[in-house]
Amino acid sequence: MITIHDIHQARKQITEIIHETPIIKSQQLSAICGNDIYLKGEHLQKTGAFKIRGATNKVKQVVKDGATFVTAASSGNHGQAVAYIANVLGVSATIVVPEDATWSKIQAIEAYNGKIEKCGFTSAERLPRAQELAREKDGVYIPPYDDPFIIAGQGTVGLEILEQLDDVDVVVVPIGGGGLISGILTVIKETKPNVKVIGVEPEIANDTLLSLEKGEITTIPETRTIADGLRTSQPGDVTFPIVQKYLDELVLVSEEEIRQALFFVLERMKQLIEPSSAVTVAAAMFGKLGVKDKKVTCVLSGGNVDVRKLGEIFPE
Repeated sequence: MITIHDIHQARKQITEIIHETPIIKSQQLSAICGNDIYLKGEHLQKTGAFKIRGATNKVKQVVKDGATFVTAASSGNHGQAVAYIANVLGVSATIVVPEDATWSKIQAIEAYNGKIEKCGFTSAERLPRAQELAREKDGVYIPPYDDPFIIAGQGTVGLEILEQLDDVDVVVVPIGGGGLISGILTVIKETKPNVKVIGVEPEIANDTLLSLEKGEITTIPETRTIADGLRTSQPGDVTFPIVQKYLDELVLVSEEEIRQALFFVLERMKQLIEPSSAVTVAAAMFGKLGVKDKKVTCVLSGGNVDVRKLGEIFPE
């Protein structure tokens, strides 16, 4: 498992690339939730999501080791991050995306000089193809979450939360493959173990919940949740033991709850976030956290939503 030392080392590696993102407070959201709600704004991060943290830490390492070509398998945000940092460091990148990848995310990858290859609809289809491309071109595959350097980079979100709100009681984090939450868990539980960490999954993408219940990594079929960044088939081999060890609670939110939370943040707070970010707000808004009168930080993981598809998310 990674340690707090690994995360501090990651911060040194990535600090010149990333933004320290703000904590946003909403009085209206706090009143609705019965808690002091703070939003950690990773939707305002470079490339529009937290993924740049882990990608920068990992790609810097492999380039230091001599890599000149990298690949990634991504529904968008990880791919953007890998393409961005590869371009900064002067190495080539090919990103394997699902057939239904958001147009805006594909456009962003290409803007960072990343090449696109489409493959299937699930991570189980994309990952082998990206690994194959890396072997074919003597490159390095950059995993989206299941890697110590990736996890350590994502853990820097947790360092910032504790520095920006040192009396926080609860931190709420989206769960896809587990890279973000395992990094944040490591920081918080090795620094302030009394701070409660709650993970959130969509009801129809509950692979981590099922894995925790069964005590082993469990795979689910393809899911079509609107929270496309959380469409993983199973938790990672590296991330899952960290989640098992440290996670206080995992809750589920429905597709409609995700929509309503997304709409609230957009309409009332004037913040454009993606559905994967909205799961943490949904958990707070709909009473899933089981706490009252606490200082709660909800991590907004990204903001890379295709604005032309908002009408599909919010049908009349």
